[in-house]
Order: sequence, then structure tokens, then C-alpha cells
Amino acid sequence: MMKMPDPGLYRTTRPYPGREPEIPAGALVYVGTASNGGLPFVVRPSQNRHNRWHWAEPTIPMRAVNWAETLMRLPAEGFYTLPEDLQFEAGGRWLRNALVQLGYNSEGRGIIFVAEQHEDEERNVLVFGERGRMIDDGLLHRLVWAPILPVGSRKQEGAVEA
Repeated sequence: MMKMPDPGLYRTTRPYPGREPEIPAGALVYVGTASNGGLPFVVRPSQNRHNRWHWAEPTIPMRAVNWAETLMRLPAEGFYTLPEDLQFEAGGRWLRNALVQLGYNSEGRGIIFVAEQHEDEERNVLVFGERGRMIDDGLLHRLVWAPILPVGSRKQEGAVEA
């Protein structure tokens, strides 16, 4: 039985055999499973909204088991806290435990966006900028998951307002 990677985000370390232009080395990909129980698939990002990638056709059935073993697993996009202070060469710093949003560039390199509270904002919200800081893989894998409750734009049926 062939061992395929679990669904999630990965960085390619080698091009996909026979599909090198579409899936080169050093690319962000998503590995998913077919809803009909077929082969897992791999797909490149389609567009980025709110520092988060979205995926679209075409997907490529993953038949290259040896290639799948070369993928580098990446943490999920989302919200994390910093495990340490980050000092910047041009001055300034982000403090340990600061809330950040993790995203990626199209090469699968981690980018973090720090949470900001804008004093002139009427709602009690945090804002994450469109420009972040690229981080190395060492820090990428030390970020601490921050479970933020996702809420849709529509009110939940049966929800009670206080």
C-alpha cells in the first residue's frame, strides 16, 4: 500500500515529474483527498485574500509516491502567537506572545502579519495588515497556535443576543 501525505499545505522540494512547469521545486501546494475516494491530488494556489490562499482547478492526481515523500509539511494558515521577541534590523520589534496571522508566499515561505488595534475603529476588532514579515523555517515551526473562533457574516439561527 502506498503512503501518501496527509491533506494540508506543503512546500515542494522537487518538481512534480512530468508536470514540472505547473508544479516546480520551491512552490506552495495543497494536498487534498478526492471526495469520491480516488487518488489524493495536488494543487497550486489560485488567489490570496486576507493573507490566506484559495485553491481552484485544475488539480493534479498524485501518482508519484516518491515525489510525495519529498514534500515539506507546513503549518496551517491562521493565527498564532510569537514564541519570542522579534527584533528588526531597521528598528522596532514585535513582542513575545504577540498575536500574528500566518500566511505564505507562492514559494511556500512563511509570512507573519501582526495584529493591530486601531484606536479610531468603532468596532472592537483587530486588524492584520496586507504587508507582513517573511520568517525562516525555524521560527515558522515554533509559532504557537492561537485558537480564534471563526464567525460567518450571517447571524446563526437560534443565536441569542445579549
